[in-house]
Amino acid sequence: MEINQQIEKAKKGDQIAFTFLLDFYWNEVYGFMLKRTENETNSEDITIETFSKAFDKISTYNPEFQFNTWLIAIAKNVHIDLLRKKNSSLFIEITDEENQQAYNIADTTPSAEDELITEQNLSQLLQFIKELKPHYQEVIQLRYFQEMSYQEIAYKIDEPLSNVKIKLLRAKKLLAEIIQDRR
Repeated sequence: MEINQQIEKAKKGDQIAFTFLLDFYWNEVYGFMLKRTENETNSEDITIETFSKAFDKISTYNPEFQFNTWLIAIAKNVHIDLLRKKNSSLFIEITDEENQQAYNIADTTPSAEDELITEQNLSQLLQFIKELKPHYQEVIQLRYFQEMSYQEIAYKIDEPLSNVKIKLLRAKKLLAEIIQDRR
């Protein structure tokens, strides 16, 4: 019953409910993706993207279905999109061994926000980052400039992993909005 209450609160924009749902379902979605991708970085990125899409579209969630089933369906679609992007960018023939090696490398396919962020020149990007609140600046800097994992960031800023994930998600969205507003 508590899950349904949290979902309803989240539909009304309650950030605490979003955090509760992220914490409650994170391991399930992440574990599912880890089995599919066999890559921790890809699994983290897909899971973050899954929750981002789920929270953006939570008003469309149909309570006749289990919430975790809905999240897994979103995760599968995010993963399929990621694979399509990877496959469409391959122009050369590669062996199965090379394919497996490439598959194990951290995903470099950018999300929509990442594309907006990385297409800016560095000095302009730094100016945009400075417009963010300091705690958002910090997580962007640690993730994208120092290339720290989510866990390393959590340790560095002495905050729970779930807080880091949410901060990074919000920071990317805010930065993408700033960049688009300046176009």
